[in-house]
Amino acid sequence: MTTHLGHKNWLIVSALAIAAFGPVFALAAAGHPGLARWTMEFLNGPGGDAEPFTDGTARFVSALTGGFLLGWGAMVLALRQWVYDLAPEGVRRSLLASAAAWFTLDSPGSIASGNAWNVSINIAVLLLVIGPMWRPAHEGARG
Repeated sequence: MTTHLGHKNWLIVSALAIAAFGPVFALAAAGHPGLARWTMEFLNGPGGDAEPFTDGTARFVSALTGGFLLGWGAMVLALRQWVYDLAPEGVRRSLLASAAAWFTLDSPGSIASGNAWNVSINIAVLLLVIGPMWRPAHEGARG
């Protein structure tokens, strides 16, 4: 069984898994696309082609994506720091709801854009973000 302390610590993993993509895409928007291009080639799967991030629209969308991902990750850390001890079940459900919303929109969008490979990456990221948070914690150690 998972304890409250285990859940609280996993929120750090969740936040980092989410927020790590933020600076990658923000850098592409700022004219440094190397890491974002590599990330997109990986997410596109074998034989996929990535956006060169030279188009103004692509750079703008990249900036938005980077900001949203960094903000979502920061929110998860804030929930861990300032809310979890008061409402652990509410924080757990919030993480599950936000991860499910992301997965539910991103995966069909990946398929529709011809990048079905990304759904398998999404499953791995979903499992990493949720981890032991899938089940409620039992009463035990609180952090």
